[in-house]
Amino acid sequence: MKILRAVALCVWAVSTCAAQSAPAPATKAVASTTPPHAKSGCLPTGNGFLRARIRGALNLDINLQNAELECEGAARPDGSGIRLSFAGPVHTDGRRLRMVFGVADAAEGNGGSALPTNLTIIFEGEKRLFATRGEDRCTVDKLKQERVGALGGPTRSYRVIARGFCIQPVPAPATNERIVVSSFDFAGQVTFSSTPTPAAPAPAAMNSAANPPR
Repeated sequence: MKILRAVALCVWAVSTCAAQSAPAPATKAVASTTPPHAKSGCLPTGNGFLRARIRGALNLDINLQNAELECEGAARPDGSGIRLSFAGPVHTDGRRLRMVFGVADAAEGNGGSALPTNLTIIFEGEKRLFATRGEDRCTVDKLKQERVGALGGPTRSYRVIARGFCIQPVPAPATNERIVVSSFDFAGQVTFSSTPTPAAPAPAAMNSAANPPR
């Protein structure tokens, strides 16, 4: 769960991160332009994905498939839901898109609807970040979980399929930029553990270090 902890640290310290302001570019489709990450993809079954429509300071149509993604998921530290991270391919110049969804009220193995969602979008290599910093701007309209992997042992893994939208713009805390995420849907993995998770080192993604949020 090191990536999720690193993202939490980065979000807490975002007010100290430098950001670049730029006019909104033409709409772009975000897909892999480089080989997939060294990891074997999002899900071993090959059916992970991330899609999102973003407008505003950035105009992006994200459509990333299993082999282009690095995924991770776990229960929130306080047990109030689940958190899933999706990272796209690393481009030749070091840039990378990462989206993190914190879904409230999502219990292990259960589906749900109208679930309040915290959303963070990080453009690694650009020092650019957008975050709701709360659960009142975005909603997972429908979510379901499918058990995957070994049935025994201290950990349980699920394929999580969800779709949703944001009803308010998502701001960049360090600038006046805003984006509107009118739709998103994804399939990733969340792993629940019965044993404590070791503390993670400070993140390198945004060169930030601080105490993590909830």
